[in-house]
Amino acid sequence: MSDIDYAGDISPTEAWSMLTDESDAVLIDVRTDAEFAYVGSPDLSTLKKPVHRISWKLFPDMRRNPHFEEAVKEVAPSEDVPILFLCRSGVRSVAAATAMATLGYGRCYNVTEGFEGDCSEDGHRGTVGGWKVRGLPWVQP
Repeated sequence: MSDIDYAGDISPTEAWSMLTDESDAVLIDVRTDAEFAYVGSPDLSTLKKPVHRISWKLFPDMRRNPHFEEAVKEVAPSEDVPILFLCRSGVRSVAAATAMATLGYGRCYNVTEGFEGDCSEDGHRGTVGGWKVRGLPWVQP
């Protein structure tokens, strides 16, 4: 881990507010292509913003994406832009936010709970926390 911390953790609803209120705020979904294809994705179309899909780890071997930082710089060239990182449950997005903070990006946030939230007592995601459970817009492919 780096000595440089990211800007902080925000809930999915706080992320939606920031994306709504700050015109330059960017949402980067760091899940794998398989997750995008089968689980769904946040929908920012009412905000007229894209969801940037930049995988932190690459499916199927789950190795770290060696082009991650370069890809983020393409969608967020200014180090002052608020960047909200989202993954399945809020773990990979911490690593992504930390990596970009290390490069000088001062407003990197982890969206806690992620897209699907934590596992329920029976081991399923999508019912305990997360973007979807909070009732935020999303689409199924």
